[in-house]
Amino acid sequence: MTEIRNYIGNQWAEAISAHQVDVYNPASGEVIATVASSGDKDVARAVDVGTTAFREWRETPVTDRIQYLFKLKMLLEEHLEEIAKIITTECGKTLAESRGELRRGIENVEVACGMPTLMQGYSNEDIASGIDEHMIRQPLGVVAAITPFNFPGMIPLWFLPYAVATGNCFILKPSERVPMTTAKLFCLIEQAGFPAGVVQLVNGGHETVNALLDHPGVRAISFVGSTAVAKLVYQRATANGKRAQCQGGAKNPVIVMPDADIETTTRIMADSAFGCAGQRCLAASVAVTVGDAQRSFAESIAEAASSRPVGYGLDDGVAMGPVITPESRGRIESIIDQGEKEGVQLLVDGRGGAVSGYPGGNWVFPTVLDKVTPQSSVASTEIFGPVLSLMHAASLDEAIRLVNDRAYGNMACLFTSSGAAARKFRYEADAGNVGINIGVAAPMAFFPFSGWNESFFGDLHAQGRHGVEFYTQTKVVVERWPREWSRTF
Repeated sequence: MTEIRNYIGNQWAEAISAHQVDVYNPASGEVIATVASSGDKDVARAVDVGTTAFREWRETPVTDRIQYLFKLKMLLEEHLEEIAKIITTECGKTLAESRGELRRGIENVEVACGMPTLMQGYSNEDIASGIDEHMIRQPLGVVAAITPFNFPGMIPLWFLPYAVATGNCFILKPSERVPMTTAKLFCLIEQAGFPAGVVQLVNGGHETVNALLDHPGVRAISFVGSTAVAKLVYQRATANGKRAQCQGGAKNPVIVMPDADIETTTRIMADSAFGCAGQRCLAASVAVTVGDAQRSFAESIAEAASSRPVGYGLDDGVAMGPVITPESRGRIESIIDQGEKEGVQLLVDGRGGAVSGYPGGNWVFPTVLDKVTPQSSVASTEIFGPVLSLMHAASLDEAIRLVNDRAYGNMACLFTSSGAAARKFRYEADAGNVGINIGVAAPMAFFPFSGWNESFFGDLHAQGRHGVEFYTQTKVVVERWPREWSRTF
């Protein structure tokens, strides 16, 4: 069993708090680590160290700052398999999913290595006679990110590379459910040789989050989690004068048109809805079939759900792992129970599943719910599990109305062979990430992760140029040098 510590000032340090939290393997139920829950004194120490480090780090040329990211990228590549196994062990997803997650994180490190170009300003000569004007970008100071359990390798790398490459000092507060991945990441950060205080790790729960939100030395907050918590974090951060980008929950709809290739659509949709056990903010949650697609898709996706191999992600042949905790399993099953009471038809019932050799696992098997109405609770509730709801529409217009009739706006997708239908959908869909014949419309690292509505609170998203703009403040310089003040040579 491993004891996870904080990383402050380039030193591994025990938290001042004596309160320890157990970390469980969700497939076996075994305790695999403990992590301390840091308090306001631990946060204050990290902020003080970061504030001191910032004075020199912001003066470090950007071409020098990115050299540490080049080293980190190389180390992540070398240790990809090791980190992927840690992700699977503490998060539950399959090894292939863990590898893919980390690959996406590495992409962000690669993009941030282009910071000398990404953070360039712009200039105009002679905005008035003899007067020039320039806009430059400067770092904020100490910034922090609060990240969730479901992507412990990728999501911290949505923020860290951009923050430090632009000249900020960065504090990470990962989910206390999955601290082992982050601990390994910081071992590599230590090997990369970042100066003391530039990148720090403070583990903990609610008390740690509140301390980061309230500390006046933290200039910006990045958050990923549920909508309810994202709202609270955004409100508290902005009330304290901080910048905030807060990614919330989702209920992602996918329209299946009659002209879609059902075999391909089913394969992609099964991966979207049941991949990572449905525990991702871009998982397909509702499939809206249009016209004749209703019967063929329902039969096909039910077969795909029933035959999907479930088990421990490190075992061969497994296509879906457990959900993160027994509480999550209970919550998901209770939502299915409620849907059944409301008249939803269970095409595939994933409740009560068991995996041989892992009786303590948090198993919820793939589930398909049919005859779901817009008024039912399962149509609007973020289940965050391997559950796909089926709805039906007579036309594309009706399907788009169903897509847009919801509080969330993270992702919406369409499966079709019609270019006209695709253009109409991408124009009218009320979502920040749109997919055409794509099941998980995850932006590449050089594009922003563009959630809308109650899926995001803030102005600038994670990744790409949005990340650069979020972690910098603009300064406009207007200058005049009259010729009579110059020496004549």
